[in-house]
Amino acid sequence: MTESERKARRGFLYVLGGLLVNLGLPAPAWASVVRAVRVWPAAQYTRVTIESDSALSVQHQRLNNPERLVIDVMGLELSPQLRDLVAKVQPDDPFIAAVRVGQFQPRVVRLVLDLKQSVAPQVFSLEPVAAYQHRLVFDLHPTVEQDPLLQFLQDKLRAEGQAQKRVDDALGEFIGRMGQPASVVTVDGGSRSAGASAPGMTPAPRESTPSAEDIQRLERLIIVAIDPGHGGEDPGAIGPSGLKEKDVVLSIGLQLRDRINATPGMRAYMTRDSDYFVPLGERVRRARRVQADLFVSIHADAFFTPQARGASVYALSTQGASSTAARWIADKENASDAVGGINAQVADAQVLRAMLDMSTTAQINDSLQLGSALLTHLDRVGRLHKRRVEQAGFAVLKAPDVPSVLVETAFISNPEEERRLADSEYQANLVDALHRGIRQYFSRNPPVARRRSL
Repeated sequence: MTESERKARRGFLYVLGGLLVNLGLPAPAWASVVRAVRVWPAAQYTRVTIESDSALSVQHQRLNNPERLVIDVMGLELSPQLRDLVAKVQPDDPFIAAVRVGQFQPRVVRLVLDLKQSVAPQVFSLEPVAAYQHRLVFDLHPTVEQDPLLQFLQDKLRAEGQAQKRVDDALGEFIGRMGQPASVVTVDGGSRSAGASAPGMTPAPRESTPSAEDIQRLERLIIVAIDPGHGGEDPGAIGPSGLKEKDVVLSIGLQLRDRINATPGMRAYMTRDSDYFVPLGERVRRARRVQADLFVSIHADAFFTPQARGASVYALSTQGASSTAARWIADKENASDAVGGINAQVADAQVLRAMLDMSTTAQINDSLQLGSALLTHLDRVGRLHKRRVEQAGFAVLKAPDVPSVLVETAFISNPEEERRLADSEYQANLVDALHRGIRQYFSRNPPVARRRSL
Protein backbone atom coordinates (compact mmCIF):
# COMPACT_ATOMS: atom_id res chain seq x y z
CA MET A 1 0.00 0.00 0.00
CA THR A 2 1.41 3.37 -1.03
CA GLU A 3 1.63 6.33 1.32
CA SER A 4 -1.20 8.09 -0.51
CA GLU A 5 -3.37 4.99 -0.13
CA ARG A 6 -2.59 4.81 3.58
CA LYS A 7 -3.55 8.46 4.02
CA ALA A 8 -6.78 7.89 2.12
CA ARG A 9 -7.59 4.88 4.31
CA ARG A 10 -6.91 6.87 7.49
CA GLY A 11 -9.11 9.66 6.21
CA PHE A 12 -11.91 7.22 5.45
CA LEU A 13 -11.70 5.69 8.95
CA TYR A 14 -11.74 9.15 10.50
CA VAL A 15 -14.90 10.13 8.62
CA LEU A 16 -16.50 6.75 9.32
CA GLY A 17 -15.83 7.01 13.04
CA GLY A 18 -17.31 10.50 13.16
CA LEU A 19 -20.43 9.39 11.29
CA LEU A 20 -20.94 6.45 13.65
CA VAL A 21 -20.65 8.71 16.68
CA ASN A 22 -23.06 11.29 15.26
CA LEU A 23 -25.58 8.59 14.37
CA GLY A 24 -25.27 6.93 17.76
CA LEU A 25 -24.06 3.67 16.18
CA PRO A 26 -21.46 1.34 17.72
CA ALA A 27 -17.82 2.31 17.34
CA PRO A 28 -15.60 0.37 14.90
CA ALA A 29 -14.38 -3.01 16.12
CA TRP A 30 -10.83 -1.70 16.59
CA ALA A 31 -11.92 1.20 18.81
CA SER A 32 -12.19 1.04 22.58
CA VAL A 33 -15.56 2.05 23.99
CA VAL A 34 -15.57 4.68 26.73
CA ARG A 35 -18.01 3.72 29.46
CA ALA A 36 -17.66 6.77 31.72
CA VAL A 37 -15.53 9.79 32.52
CA ARG A 38 -15.20 11.20 36.03
CA VAL A 39 -13.49 14.20 37.65
CA TRP A 40 -12.60 14.29 41.37
CA PRO A 41 -11.36 17.77 42.41
CA ALA A 42 -9.69 18.40 45.77
CA ALA A 43 -7.22 20.87 47.26
CA GLN A 44 -4.55 18.14 47.42
CA TYR A 45 -4.95 16.95 43.82
CA THR A 46 -7.49 16.51 41.05
CA ARG A 47 -8.12 13.13 39.45
CA VAL A 48 -9.58 12.54 35.97
CA THR A 49 -10.65 8.99 35.09
CA ILE A 50 -11.60 7.51 31.72
CA GLU A 51 -13.21 4.08 32.03
CA SER A 52 -13.32 1.90 28.94
CA ASP A 53 -13.98 -1.68 27.85
CA SER A 54 -10.30 -2.27 26.99
CA ALA A 55 -6.95 -0.87 28.03
CA LEU A 56 -5.95 2.48 26.52
CA SER A 57 -2.49 3.75 25.66
CA VAL A 58 -1.65 7.41 26.07
CA GLN A 59 0.98 10.04 25.41
CA HIS A 60 1.07 13.32 27.31
CA GLN A 61 3.13 16.48 27.54
CA ARG A 62 3.12 19.61 29.69
CA LEU A 63 3.14 23.00 28.01
CA ASN A 64 3.45 26.44 29.55
CA ASN A 65 2.56 30.04 28.73
CA PRO A 66 -0.24 29.23 29.45
CA GLU A 67 0.00 26.10 31.63
CA ARG A 68 -1.74 23.12 30.06
CA LEU A 69 -1.53 19.35 29.81
CA VAL A 70 -1.96 17.78 26.36
CA ILE A 71 -3.05 14.12 26.34
CA ASP A 72 -3.36 11.93 23.27
CA VAL A 73 -5.40 8.75 23.87
CA MET A 74 -4.82 6.03 21.27
CA GLY A 75 -7.45 3.68 19.89
CA LEU A 76 -10.39 6.02 20.45
CA GLU A 77 -12.97 7.83 18.42
CA LEU A 78 -14.66 10.92 19.85
CA SER A 79 -17.82 9.92 21.71
CA PRO A 80 -20.57 11.61 23.71
CA GLN A 81 -19.02 10.25 26.90
CA LEU A 82 -15.72 11.98 26.14
CA ARG A 83 -17.52 15.20 25.25
CA ASP A 84 -19.18 15.04 28.67
CA LEU A 85 -15.77 15.58 30.26
CA VAL A 86 -15.96 19.27 29.31
CA ALA A 87 -19.04 19.82 31.47
CA LYS A 88 -17.70 17.82 34.41
CA VAL A 89 -15.01 20.38 35.31
CA GLN A 90 -16.32 22.66 38.05
CA PRO A 91 -15.38 26.37 38.34
CA ASP A 92 -13.88 25.80 41.80
CA ASP A 93 -11.53 23.01 40.66
CA PRO A 94 -8.13 24.02 42.13
CA PHE A 95 -6.15 22.71 39.15
CA ILE A 96 -8.26 22.56 35.95
CA ALA A 97 -9.62 25.74 34.36
CA ALA A 98 -11.21 24.04 31.34
CA VAL A 99 -11.04 20.94 29.13
CA ARG A 100 -11.00 20.74 25.35
CA VAL A 101 -11.66 17.47 23.53
CA GLY A 102 -11.26 16.69 19.85
CA GLN A 103 -10.43 14.04 17.27
CA PHE A 104 -6.76 14.81 16.68
CA GLN A 105 -6.14 11.96 14.24
CA PRO A 106 -7.98 8.80 13.21
CA ARG A 107 -7.95 6.55 16.30
CA VAL A 108 -6.47 9.35 18.42
CA VAL A 109 -8.50 11.63 20.70
CA ARG A 110 -6.71 14.67 22.10
CA LEU A 111 -7.57 16.14 25.49
CA VAL A 112 -6.21 19.54 26.46
CA LEU A 113 -6.46 20.45 30.14
CA ASP A 114 -6.10 24.20 30.68
CA LEU A 115 -4.50 24.52 34.11
CA LYS A 116 -4.79 27.06 36.91
CA GLN A 117 -1.35 26.23 38.28
CA SER A 118 1.74 24.21 37.47
CA VAL A 119 1.20 20.50 38.09
CA ALA A 120 3.20 17.30 38.38
CA PRO A 121 0.94 14.91 36.45
CA GLN A 122 0.80 11.19 37.11
CA VAL A 123 -0.75 9.10 34.32
CA PHE A 124 -1.36 5.40 34.84
CA SER A 125 -3.71 2.54 33.99
CA LEU A 126 -5.73 0.29 36.28
CA GLU A 127 -6.86 -3.24 35.58
CA PRO A 128 -10.56 -4.14 36.00
CA VAL A 129 -11.59 -4.51 39.65
CA ALA A 130 -14.88 -4.56 41.55
CA ALA A 131 -17.50 -2.77 39.40
CA TYR A 132 -14.90 -1.03 37.22
CA GLN A 133 -13.57 -1.98 33.80
CA HIS A 134 -10.24 -0.65 32.51
CA ARG A 135 -9.40 2.81 33.86
CA LEU A 136 -7.01 5.44 32.56
CA VAL A 137 -6.18 7.86 35.37
CA PHE A 138 -4.67 11.36 35.35
CA ASP A 139 -3.69 12.68 38.79
CA LEU A 140 -2.79 16.37 38.82
CA HIS A 141 -0.62 17.12 41.85
CA PRO A 142 0.87 20.53 42.68
CA THR A 143 4.54 20.82 41.78
CA VAL A 144 5.28 21.89 45.37
CA GLU A 145 3.50 19.90 48.08
CA GLN A 146 1.94 21.93 50.87
CA ASP A 147 3.39 21.44 54.33
CA PRO A 148 0.31 20.13 56.19
CA LEU A 149 1.60 21.16 59.61
CA LEU A 150 2.23 24.72 58.42
CA GLN A 151 -1.18 24.77 56.73
CA PHE A 152 -2.71 23.39 59.91
CA LEU A 153 -1.18 26.21 61.95
CA GLN A 154 -2.28 28.84 59.43
CA ASP A 155 -5.84 27.50 59.55
CA LYS A 156 -5.77 27.67 63.34
CA LEU A 157 -4.50 31.26 63.35
CA ARG A 158 -7.05 32.24 60.70
CA ALA A 159 -9.89 30.76 62.79
CA GLU A 160 -8.66 32.54 65.92
CA GLY A 161 -8.39 35.80 64.00
CA GLN A 162 -11.94 35.47 62.70
CA ALA A 163 -13.21 34.67 66.19
CA GLN A 164 -11.40 37.70 67.63
CA LYS A 165 -12.79 39.93 64.87
CA ARG A 166 -16.35 38.82 65.69
CA VAL A 167 -15.75 39.69 69.35
CA ASP A 168 -14.26 43.07 68.41
CA ASP A 169 -17.14 43.89 66.08
CA ALA A 170 -19.73 43.04 68.72
CA LEU A 171 -17.94 45.00 71.46
CA GLY A 172 -17.23 47.91 69.13
CA GLU A 173 -20.91 48.18 68.23
CA PHE A 174 -21.94 47.99 71.90
CA ILE A 175 -19.34 50.56 73.00
CA GLY A 176 -20.25 52.82 70.07
CA ARG A 177 -23.84 52.92 71.29
CA MET A 178 -22.60 53.93 74.74
CA GLY A 179 -20.23 56.54 73.28
CA GLN A 180 -17.32 55.43 75.47
CA PRO A 181 -13.84 54.13 74.51
CA ALA A 182 -12.79 50.85 76.06
CA SER A 183 -10.17 48.14 75.93
CA VAL A 184 -10.77 44.50 75.18
CA VAL A 185 -8.84 41.46 76.27
CA THR A 186 -7.28 39.59 73.34
CA VAL A 187 -7.02 35.85 72.91
CA ASP A 188 -3.36 35.94 73.92
CA GLY A 189 -4.05 37.77 77.17
CA GLY A 190 -3.12 41.31 76.02
CA SER A 191 -5.40 44.30 75.55
CA ARG A 192 -6.15 46.91 72.89
CA SER A 193 -8.88 49.31 71.84
CA ALA A 194 -12.10 47.72 70.68
CA GLY A 195 -12.23 47.41 66.91
CA ALA A 196 -8.44 47.38 66.47
CA SER A 197 -6.97 44.51 64.54
CA ALA A 198 -5.30 41.68 66.45
CA PRO A 199 -1.54 41.68 65.87
CA GLY A 200 -0.59 38.44 64.13
CA MET A 201 -4.22 37.29 64.17
CA THR A 202 -5.72 38.53 60.91
CA PRO A 203 -8.31 36.45 59.07
CA ALA A 204 -6.17 36.28 55.92
CA PRO A 205 -3.79 33.32 55.66
CA ARG A 206 -0.19 33.98 56.57
CA GLU A 207 2.49 32.90 54.12
CA SER A 208 5.57 33.55 56.28
CA THR A 209 7.34 31.02 58.47
CA PRO A 210 5.61 30.66 61.89
CA SER A 211 7.23 32.41 64.81
CA ALA A 212 8.49 30.65 67.92
CA GLU A 213 5.34 31.82 69.71
CA ASP A 214 3.17 30.28 66.99
CA ILE A 215 5.01 26.97 67.30
CA GLN A 216 4.54 27.02 71.08
CA ARG A 217 0.81 27.41 70.55
CA LEU A 218 0.84 24.35 68.33
CA GLU A 219 2.87 22.45 70.93
CA ARG A 220 0.03 22.90 73.41
CA LEU A 221 -2.59 21.51 71.04
CA ILE A 222 -3.89 17.96 71.02
CA ILE A 223 -4.17 16.98 67.34
CA VAL A 224 -6.65 14.28 66.35
CA ALA A 225 -6.40 12.91 62.81
CA ILE A 226 -9.86 12.00 61.52
CA ASP A 227 -9.85 9.60 58.59
CA PRO A 228 -13.17 9.17 56.73
CA GLY A 229 -12.70 5.92 54.82
CA HIS A 230 -12.85 5.42 51.04
CA GLY A 231 -13.81 8.36 48.77
CA GLY A 232 -13.71 9.28 45.11
CA GLU A 233 -13.38 6.22 42.88
CA ASP A 234 -13.82 4.01 45.96
CA PRO A 235 -17.43 4.20 47.25
CA GLY A 236 -16.83 1.68 50.02
CA ALA A 237 -19.77 -0.51 50.97
CA ILE A 238 -23.19 0.29 49.52
CA GLY A 239 -26.39 -0.27 51.50
CA PRO A 240 -29.58 -1.97 50.28
CA SER A 241 -31.13 1.37 49.30
CA GLY A 242 -27.94 2.70 47.67
CA LEU A 243 -26.43 4.69 50.55
CA LYS A 244 -22.65 4.86 50.05
CA GLU A 245 -20.23 4.33 52.89
CA LYS A 246 -17.91 7.09 51.66
CA ASP A 247 -20.68 9.70 51.99
CA VAL A 248 -21.84 8.62 55.45
CA VAL A 249 -18.38 8.52 57.01
CA LEU A 250 -17.42 11.89 55.50
CA SER A 251 -20.51 13.45 57.05
CA ILE A 252 -19.68 11.93 60.45
CA GLY A 253 -16.03 12.91 60.13
CA LEU A 254 -16.82 16.56 59.36
CA GLN A 255 -19.17 16.77 62.34
CA LEU A 256 -16.54 15.22 64.59
CA ARG A 257 -14.00 17.74 63.27
CA ASP A 258 -16.28 20.60 64.30
CA ARG A 259 -16.80 19.13 67.78
CA ILE A 260 -13.08 18.67 68.32
CA ASN A 261 -12.23 22.14 67.00
CA ALA A 262 -14.74 23.60 69.46
CA THR A 263 -12.96 21.84 72.36
CA PRO A 264 -10.33 24.03 74.06
CA GLY A 265 -6.82 22.69 73.53
CA MET A 266 -7.82 20.30 70.74
CA ARG A 267 -7.71 20.49 66.97
CA ALA A 268 -8.83 18.07 64.25
CA TYR A 269 -6.98 17.23 61.06
CA MET A 270 -8.90 15.57 58.20
CA THR A 271 -7.11 13.09 55.94
CA ARG A 272 -9.84 13.97 53.43
CA ASP A 273 -12.53 16.64 53.74
CA SER A 274 -14.37 16.07 50.46
CA ASP A 275 -15.18 13.30 48.00
CA TYR A 276 -11.82 12.17 46.64
CA PHE A 277 -9.64 9.10 47.03
CA VAL A 278 -6.67 8.92 49.41
CA PRO A 279 -4.46 5.78 49.33
CA LEU A 280 -4.10 3.94 52.63
CA GLY A 281 -0.41 4.69 52.99
CA GLU A 282 -0.99 8.37 52.24
CA ARG A 283 -3.55 8.54 55.05
CA VAL A 284 -0.90 7.25 57.45
CA ARG A 285 1.69 9.67 56.10
CA ARG A 286 -0.63 12.67 56.45
CA ALA A 287 -1.37 11.88 60.08
CA ARG A 288 2.33 11.52 60.84
CA ARG A 289 3.24 14.76 59.04
CA VAL A 290 0.97 16.79 61.32
CA GLN A 291 2.36 14.82 64.30
CA ALA A 292 -1.13 13.67 65.28
CA ASP A 293 -1.69 12.44 68.83
CA LEU A 294 -4.44 10.05 67.66
CA PHE A 295 -5.68 8.55 64.41
CA VAL A 296 -9.37 7.62 64.13
CA SER A 297 -10.49 5.98 60.88
CA ILE A 298 -14.28 6.02 60.42
CA HIS A 299 -16.14 3.35 58.43
CA ALA A 300 -19.57 1.76 57.97
CA ASP A 301 -18.79 -1.56 56.40
CA ALA A 302 -20.85 -4.37 54.95
CA PHE A 303 -20.86 -8.05 55.82
CA PHE A 304 -21.85 -10.97 53.61
CA THR A 305 -25.09 -11.41 55.58
CA PRO A 306 -27.55 -8.53 56.15
CA GLN A 307 -28.11 -9.70 59.74
CA ALA A 308 -24.74 -8.35 60.95
CA ARG A 309 -25.24 -5.24 63.04
CA GLY A 310 -23.68 -3.04 65.68
CA ALA A 311 -20.61 -0.84 66.12
CA SER A 312 -17.07 -2.21 66.40
CA VAL A 313 -13.64 -0.80 67.12
CA TYR A 314 -10.43 -2.31 65.73
CA ALA A 315 -6.75 -1.89 66.54
CA LEU A 316 -3.72 -3.25 64.74
CA SER A 317 -2.52 -6.79 65.31
CA THR A 318 0.96 -8.05 64.51
CA GLN A 319 0.09 -11.69 65.29
CA GLY A 320 -3.01 -12.43 63.25
CA ALA A 321 -6.62 -11.37 63.59
CA SER A 322 -8.56 -11.79 66.82
CA SER A 323 -11.51 -13.33 64.95
CA THR A 324 -12.52 -14.54 61.51
CA ALA A 325 -14.80 -11.53 61.11
CA ALA A 326 -11.95 -9.15 61.99
CA ARG A 327 -9.71 -10.76 59.38
CA TRP A 328 -12.48 -10.60 56.75
CA ILE A 329 -13.13 -6.89 57.40
CA ALA A 330 -9.41 -6.08 57.43
CA ASP A 331 -8.93 -7.81 54.08
CA LYS A 332 -11.86 -5.85 52.68
CA GLU A 333 -10.56 -2.50 53.93
CA ASN A 334 -7.03 -3.25 52.73
CA ALA A 335 -8.41 -3.79 49.22
CA SER A 336 -9.42 -0.12 49.12
CA ASP A 337 -6.28 0.89 47.22
CA ALA A 338 -7.12 -1.48 44.35
CA VAL A 339 -10.65 -0.09 44.04
CA GLY A 340 -9.76 3.56 44.57
CA GLY A 341 -6.79 3.34 42.23
CA ILE A 342 -3.24 3.74 43.50
CA ASN A 343 -0.29 4.57 41.28
CA ALA A 344 2.09 1.93 42.59
CA GLN A 345 4.95 3.07 40.34
CA VAL A 346 5.41 6.33 42.23
CA ALA A 347 4.39 5.21 45.70
CA ASP A 348 6.57 6.92 48.29
CA ALA A 349 9.21 4.54 49.65
CA GLN A 350 8.75 5.87 53.17
CA VAL A 351 5.02 5.28 52.94
CA LEU A 352 5.59 1.72 51.81
CA ARG A 353 8.00 1.12 54.69
CA ALA A 354 5.45 2.51 57.13
CA MET A 355 2.88 0.14 55.69
CA LEU A 356 5.15 -2.88 56.07
CA ASP A 357 6.90 -2.12 59.35
CA MET A 358 5.34 -3.57 62.46
CA SER A 359 4.16 -0.95 64.90
CA THR A 360 5.51 -0.88 68.40
CA THR A 361 3.91 -2.70 71.30
CA ALA A 362 3.37 0.64 73.03
CA GLN A 363 1.42 2.02 70.06
CA ILE A 364 -0.85 -1.03 69.99
CA ASN A 365 -1.43 -0.89 73.74
CA ASP A 366 -2.38 2.80 73.50
CA SER A 367 -4.67 1.98 70.58
CA LEU A 368 -6.42 -0.68 72.66
CA GLN A 369 -6.99 1.84 75.46
CA LEU A 370 -8.42 4.35 73.01
CA GLY A 371 -10.66 1.67 71.51
CA SER A 372 -11.99 0.68 74.92
CA ALA A 373 -12.85 4.30 75.72
CA LEU A 374 -14.71 4.65 72.43
CA LEU A 375 -16.66 1.42 72.95
CA THR A 376 -17.79 2.64 76.38
CA HIS A 377 -19.59 5.57 74.79
CA LEU A 378 -20.69 3.87 71.57
CA ASP A 379 -22.51 1.35 73.78
CA ARG A 380 -24.83 4.16 74.87
CA VAL A 381 -25.78 5.01 71.28
CA GLY A 382 -26.77 1.59 70.01
CA ARG A 383 -25.90 -2.05 69.90
CA LEU A 384 -22.26 -3.16 69.81
CA HIS A 385 -21.17 -5.86 67.39
CA LYS A 386 -18.30 -6.78 69.73
CA ARG A 387 -17.90 -5.55 73.29
CA ARG A 388 -14.10 -5.62 73.17
CA VAL A 389 -11.58 -4.10 70.80
CA GLU A 390 -10.92 -6.46 67.90
CA GLN A 391 -7.52 -6.69 66.21
CA ALA A 392 -6.34 -7.44 62.67
CA GLY A 393 -3.75 -6.31 60.13
CA PHE A 394 -5.38 -3.08 58.96
CA ALA A 395 -2.94 -1.24 56.70
CA VAL A 396 -4.33 2.16 57.64
CA LEU A 397 -3.47 1.60 61.33
CA LYS A 398 0.25 1.08 60.78
CA ALA A 399 1.61 4.42 61.97
CA PRO A 400 4.25 3.19 64.42
CA ASP A 401 4.15 6.32 66.57
CA VAL A 402 0.43 7.26 66.55
CA PRO A 403 -2.24 5.37 68.52
CA SER A 404 -4.68 4.34 65.79
CA VAL A 405 -8.13 2.75 65.68
CA LEU A 406 -10.68 1.95 63.01
CA VAL A 407 -14.32 2.48 64.02
CA GLU A 408 -17.09 0.61 62.23
CA THR A 409 -20.01 2.84 63.19
CA ALA A 410 -22.59 0.29 61.97
CA PHE A 411 -23.17 -2.23 59.20
CA ILE A 412 -24.51 -0.39 56.17
CA SER A 413 -25.49 -3.79 54.72
CA ASN A 414 -28.16 -4.11 57.44
CA PRO A 415 -31.33 -2.33 56.21
CA GLU A 416 -32.22 -1.02 59.68
CA GLU A 417 -28.72 0.25 60.36
CA GLU A 418 -28.51 1.82 56.90
CA ARG A 419 -31.62 3.88 57.76
CA ARG A 420 -30.04 4.93 61.05
CA LEU A 421 -26.77 5.91 59.38
CA ALA A 422 -28.70 8.22 57.06
CA ASP A 423 -30.44 9.88 60.02
CA SER A 424 -28.89 13.19 61.13
CA GLU A 425 -29.82 12.64 64.78
CA TYR A 426 -28.16 9.23 64.85
CA GLN A 427 -25.05 10.67 63.22
CA ALA A 428 -24.96 13.39 65.89
CA ASN A 429 -25.18 10.74 68.62
CA LEU A 430 -22.29 8.83 67.05
CA VAL A 431 -20.22 12.00 66.89
CA ASP A 432 -20.96 12.74 70.54
CA ALA A 433 -19.89 9.23 71.56
CA LEU A 434 -16.64 9.43 69.59
CA HIS A 435 -15.89 12.87 71.01
CA ARG A 436 -16.51 11.73 74.57
CA GLY A 437 -14.37 8.64 74.07
CA ILE A 438 -11.47 10.69 72.70
CA ARG A 439 -11.65 13.12 75.62
CA GLN A 440 -11.80 10.24 78.08
CA TYR A 441 -8.68 8.71 76.54
CA PHE A 442 -6.71 11.96 76.83
CA SER A 443 -7.84 12.50 80.41
CA ARG A 444 -6.03 9.27 81.27
CA ASN A 445 -3.21 9.51 78.70
CA PRO A 446 -1.87 13.07 78.34
CA PRO A 447 -0.12 13.48 74.97
CA VAL A 448 3.62 13.68 74.69
CA ALA A 449 4.89 17.13 73.65
CA ARG A 450 5.89 17.50 70.01
CA ARG A 451 9.61 17.98 69.67
CA ARG A 452 10.05 18.23 65.92
CA SER A 453 10.12 21.72 64.44
CA LEU A 454 7.99 22.86 61.51
